[in-house]
Amino acid sequence: MYTIFINDVPIFLIDHYNNIESKLLFEYEDNSIESVLMKAKSGKLNKIFLYHADIKILWEKFKEYFKIEKAAGGLVKNDQGKILFIYRLGKWDLPKGKIEKGESKKEAGRREVMEECGLEEVTIERKLQRTFHIFERKGKETLKITHWYLMNTSYQGKLTPQLEEDITHVVFKNKGEIKEALENTYGNIRLLFQNLDL
Repeated sequence: MYTIFINDVPIFLIDHYNNIESKLLFEYEDNSIESVLMKAKSGKLNKIFLYHADIKILWEKFKEYFKIEKAAGGLVKNDQGKILFIYRLGKWDLPKGKIEKGESKKEAGRREVMEECGLEEVTIERKLQRTFHIFERKGKETLKITHWYLMNTSYQGKLTPQLEEDITHVVFKNKGEIKEALENTYGNIRLLFQNLDL
């Protein structure tokens, strides 16, 4: 299953189903990607399930509709077990950014974390899941695929938000503060935390 967010509405790509409300379920053969996106953008449904018997075919057909942008980022833990958050455009988020030409996903993730937060050292512990979200840029629907890594840092210095990226705060948060931040974040960030035992 793939979960793709558009305007914080999840579109689930699935290859089997039971007990899904008929108004939320759409078959790929009968519905174009465009019509499913329009339904998601309408704000009338809080989630959408797009079905095809072969998930690989469905994913390839889905991707064909979009300009693809690949990004990488980090969920960064410090020595106290706190998690690094950035505050951008009114929401809490995690540091991430576009993978540059010739750069590996890991390199991009480390670089973006350090640039956006002013960290001087970060190590990668392991790969986490990918997240997917759709946005519009220059009138073109873009699917952003973000590769996430669990990272560690012992950095004790001053955190510096990258203002030119509209980041106004960089903060390490404890469990209680994380819970609060997840109430004002994006669906794909909540999804990342769901499967994580911190």
